[in-house]
Amino acid sequence: MKIFRGINHSDLERPSVLTLGVFDGLHLGHQEIVRTVVERAILLDAVPTLITFDPHPRQVLKPETAPPLLQTFSQKMEGLKQLGIRQVVVLEFNQELASVPAEDFIRRYMVEALQAREVFLGKGFAFGNQRRGNIDLLREMSVNLGFNAAEVPEIQLGGRRISSTMSRRLLKSGRVNLARKMLGRAYGIEGIVTRGHGIGRQLLYPTANLEIQNRVVPSDGVYITLCLVDQVWYRSVTNIGKRPTFGGEIESKVETHLLDFDRDLYDQTIRIRLLHRLRGEKKFSGVDQLKSQIAYDCDRAVRYFSSDFIRRNLQYV
Repeated sequence: MKIFRGINHSDLERPSVLTLGVFDGLHLGHQEIVRTVVERAILLDAVPTLITFDPHPRQVLKPETAPPLLQTFSQKMEGLKQLGIRQVVVLEFNQELASVPAEDFIRRYMVEALQAREVFLGKGFAFGNQRRGNIDLLREMSVNLGFNAAEVPEIQLGGRRISSTMSRRLLKSGRVNLARKMLGRAYGIEGIVTRGHGIGRQLLYPTANLEIQNRVVPSDGVYITLCLVDQVWYRSVTNIGKRPTFGGEIESKVETHLLDFDRDLYDQTIRIRLLHRLRGEKKFSGVDQLKSQIAYDCDRAVRYFSSDFIRRNLQYV
């Protein structure tokens, strides 16, 4: 997959079938849009293309309301590649771009730069100055500019609209199972392993302490997880919290114990997928009680992974 910063590149591939948006989280609704683009591009012998914005438009227009992003830029690009997108055009969102009339945006970016044959929008998405760019305007202009435009119906889960906002709320409340259903995969965070206080090793359950790169981290608690190290997924148990038994931290920390694993991971970047929440974080009366609880948590994780249903349906990515 090719990634272009801006549209002034001689090696942009054309003609295209495209969509545009932030696509934070790449949830099931986003995936439906991307799949539509990819399938139509194959039929039309065109390039499946996505236009996105960096930073998030609200960080420029209304920074006080800008949401924390579910994915890092690299995580989003990786997900788009897996879904079949062949090129991504990343537009720097600033006041200049925000002032571009929607009509000019369509002509300059979609038609002239990318020779769009078809353009697909998610339901309700708008772009351009004063958000005048919508499916109605696209359809109106497509008649004279030679492309087709369509809106992809939204995806619902249990009668509830799937959205990045709802995914954030679920994760912040620790409901990783339901968030997983909305995202179509287990939520992933990644970070660099740093040196901690060595408490886990003293308890005979060594942990990898992560300096997290994602801005959205589930609520404090203990989770059954998968951990990616050197392209291999390992079963793991992850604690997110402030370590109240040992005096507490100001900010929540993420530490992961990999089952059946005993290697030095310092300074490596590892990825974690959160599968199931075991319990909330709690303060224990002492080290022995904590150690007993950790043993019980790990045993529950082993039984979780041993389930025939989990083994048949587990998706690592």
